[in-house]
Amino acid sequence: MTAVQSLEKSGGPAANQCKPYPAYKPSGVEWLGDVPEGWAVKRGRFAMRVNPPCPRFKALEPTDEVSFVPMEAVGIMGSLSLEQTREIADISSGYTQFQDGDVVVAKITPCFENGKGALASGLQNGVACGTTELHVLRAMKTLDRHFLFYLSVSDLFRKCGEAEMYGAGGQKRVPPEFTKDFRTPLPPPAEQRAIAHFLDRETGKIDRLVAKKRELIEKLKEERAALISRAVTRGLNPDAQLKPSGVEWLGDVPEHWDALPMKRRFHVVNGGTPSSSEESYWEDGAIAWFTPEDLGRNHTKVITSSRRQITREGLLNCGASLTPRHSVLVSTRAPIGHVAISDVESCCNQGCRYFVKARDGLNPDFFYYAIVASKAVLQAAGKGTTFLELSGGMLGMHQTPMPPPAEQRTIADFLDRETGKIDRLAAKVDEAIERLQEYRAALITAAVTGKIDVRSEASGAALEYPAAQSTWLKAAEKGAPYGAKNAGKKNTDGHGHRRTGQQQVRVRVRPCSHGKTT
Repeated sequence: MTAVQSLEKSGGPAANQCKPYPAYKPSGVEWLGDVPEGWAVKRGRFAMRVNPPCPRFKALEPTDEVSFVPMEAVGIMGSLSLEQTREIADISSGYTQFQDGDVVVAKITPCFENGKGALASGLQNGVACGTTELHVLRAMKTLDRHFLFYLSVSDLFRKCGEAEMYGAGGQKRVPPEFTKDFRTPLPPPAEQRAIAHFLDRETGKIDRLVAKKRELIEKLKEERAALISRAVTRGLNPDAQLKPSGVEWLGDVPEHWDALPMKRRFHVVNGGTPSSSEESYWEDGAIAWFTPEDLGRNHTKVITSSRRQITREGLLNCGASLTPRHSVLVSTRAPIGHVAISDVESCCNQGCRYFVKARDGLNPDFFYYAIVASKAVLQAAGKGTTFLELSGGMLGMHQTPMPPPAEQRTIADFLDRETGKIDRLAAKVDEAIERLQEYRAALITAAVTGKIDVRSEASGAALEYPAAQSTWLKAAEKGAPYGAKNAGKKNTDGHGHRRTGQQQVRVRVRPCSHGKTT
């Protein structure tokens, strides 16, 4: 899909308000396509320095502090956390050095593909040392550093770099030669600044909208948690008479309820791990074998499949037990508190434990919600130095409310219905965030490759996000599809250059060979 097509699909205002340049010329690079008349295309080595020395370090004393930037401090699409500092004397020579004005790009997978990178500014004493998994790009006179930053986070740059990665598995890296040979589109300097100014304004607007939506998701999570806690500790009758439960996290409960340790109602079943070197324990296995990782990836009440399965022989030789459907599964280490109801006969490793019903009158769905409501209590009870763990005995002593069977079912049904509403709303907000991020990426790529002309927009008013009910912004708020159509046919001017009018101008954003030309 081209950058302009991505803009149209996302339906952002640039799809309607930003037009192509009046005339284009061939770039000589297949994956870049045509570029505006007046632009140049050069290899990166002639527009930027890659991993250059950092002369500002030499002017500092050993006791001077500089910013320290581990990989987790480098955000996606431009953020850079500068909370950490270190004295130069405490820094070994193995770190990546950079200075204010440099562009840093994560070079290791998946950080590179995810868009980790930033334009460095506000560094302590103007310099920083960071993870060795960064490439440093320093713009030359022909290249504006702000424009370089946006080029470095564009889909075009990232997808081309991904195709050049070397190494195995999770250790694949982008070589410095990729950036040195990258065919860099170069507008005139004033135009680079105009494009960067436009993108600063428009991406800032999008980022603020995304931040508001993330705040909404957090509020929905809080509302969901409060709803569950209230229902499993107070029930659904607001007029019910209450009594002290004798359990700190429960407080008062309806007077006809009990509060009992889980071991009084359930069998606590431990897990185990078959030997990884014995193929007969794993090959063609059909028994679900759950781990904390499986529970962490599961975002619904019910879990039905595991990443790995074991054989019957593996089950008999690992100390785990096959548990029936509708057992409540809880992670008890790394981390504590993930929970789901298994919908298959299954077993687990030693990082999880099951609650299997010991008698009738117990509704697994209600006790699932009781565990969700008391997750913080379980986590606080964890013991250990390397990692926190909750033993089977401690888990069995965990006290939860015990309403009558019919009320357990009523409360569980109520929570299924009401949390489902919240989850659907949160999913719509997530979808809106995804659309905004897609639009942001497409806008950057289209601007830095000249597929849209933002010169007038950069110096004038911001892009207009109309307020009518059918607008893109309203659609993004609702998570609904909204797009704009673009029509027209190519023609050429008297000099043989393609004139675009209002038609789509295509840039191939795909894995590429930066040495291939047309």
